[in-house]
Amino acid sequence: MCDYAGMEKVGHIGASLPGNDEQISAEAGDIILYQGNSLVIYYDTNSWNLTRIGKIEDVAGEELLKAFGDGDVTVTFSLE
Repeated sequence: MCDYAGMEKVGHIGASLPGNDEQISAEAGDIILYQGNSLVIYYDTNSWNLTRIGKIEDVAGEELLKAFGDGDVTVTFSLE
C-alpha cells in the first residue's frame, strides 16, 4: 500500500469486487473498498462515495501513521 493525498494508504487488490458505495465521511481506521479494485486504510478524514468494509477500532490517525511509517507498506488482512 502507498500513501495517497496525505490521508490514506491505498493498495490495488488485483481483482474487482462488488461495492455498495454511499456518501460517507471516512475517518482514521476505516477500511474502504475503492472503485472495486483497491483497499484503503484511512489515517485522516475524507467524504466521498465509498464502500466501508471494516474498521480498526480505537486508533488515532497519528498512531496509524507511526505504525505505517513513510512510503510503501505491506498489509495483511485476516478474519478471525
